[in-house]
Amino acid sequence: MWAVIRTGGKQYIVSPGKKLKIEKIDAAEGGNFVCTEVLLSVDDGDNIIIGTPTIPGASIHAKVLLHARARKVIVFKYRPKARWRKKKGHRQHYTEVEITGINTK
Repeated sequence: MWAVIRTGGKQYIVSPGKKLKIEKIDAAEGGNFVCTEVLLSVDDGDNIIIGTPTIPGASIHAKVLLHARARKVIVFKYRPKARWRKKKGHRQHYTEVEITGINTK
């Protein structure tokens, strides 16, 4: 069984036991997270449910493992012959979750 969910403006393929990094959410570490925006659900390849745009009543249950920040991304702008350069760094916050269950009804 697997499903496609939408959280933080991105779509993820999830299945029970899978760990993934999503955009930061407001939930305590060790707590639970419920996503109700399920776009597609597949049960053993036979039963496929497609949402329009979401499946009503479906939800994904996950356990919040940790909140952290990703590696630094350097943004460097440079204009030749003008002696102009600008260096900026950015670290994106994320939440790591483990999928515990998929509820389609």
